[in-house]
Amino acid sequence: MKIIAVIPARYASTRFPAKLMQDLGGKTVILRTYEAAVSTKLFDDVFVVTDSDLIFEEIVSNGGKAIMSIKEHESGSDRIAEAIADLDVDIVVNVQGDEPFTEAEPLAQVLSVFKNDPDRKIDLASLMREITNKDEINNPNNVKVVVDQSQFALYFSRSVIPYPREKNVGVRYFQHIGIYAFRKQALLDFYSLPMKSLEASEKLEQLRYLEFGKRIKMVETTHVGIGIDTAEDLERARAMLKDL
Repeated sequence: MKIIAVIPARYASTRFPAKLMQDLGGKTVILRTYEAAVSTKLFDDVFVVTDSDLIFEEIVSNGGKAIMSIKEHESGSDRIAEAIADLDVDIVVNVQGDEPFTEAEPLAQVLSVFKNDPDRKIDLASLMREITNKDEINNPNNVKVVVDQSQFALYFSRSVIPYPREKNVGVRYFQHIGIYAFRKQALLDFYSLPMKSLEASEKLEQLRYLEFGKRIKMVETTHVGIGIDTAEDLERARAMLKDL
């Protein structure tokens, strides 16, 4: 299998504009993320896909590979699908552009499912981690996922799922970790399909895959991503970098 990583990178960000171009220990956030993905040695190639000339030049001028988006896109999957349409590739991994401490282990976990899928029943794979803290479970910013007995996703929601009407029945709650690995065809199918009501309501692109019958294999992990969504997150990342 030919496996590549793609890092969707928008310049505009509602919560923290231009966050990917912020300085993090002498390099920008997006450059550190790109270099971290390359250093995992899991991929045949790594690309940043962006709508920004600044981000494009930042990656290319530092010896990396970048692709300019042609169209405006609603989601990371749309942006990636456009970029990889003409590439010779089997599996595409979406690496979040605001996670400069990306590690090999969780990426290897999500890739492993395709090596044990000779019948190609898995369209895409992603990660989840168990959460037990009530505040984490109730927080709508933590996307929850429920799975079937084979660990395929049944539904994702910002709400508490399952709803705990009955206590002490052994329910486990899982937070979705937004690392994805896709078969190329699943991405291309996504790109051609319309957004339906579930995706529009929850603002979760993974629901489009489920609404149109794609199968998402979930892998349990203990990994906790360190994303940069706010100026405070950036300061924490700078402090972490000094301790490494």
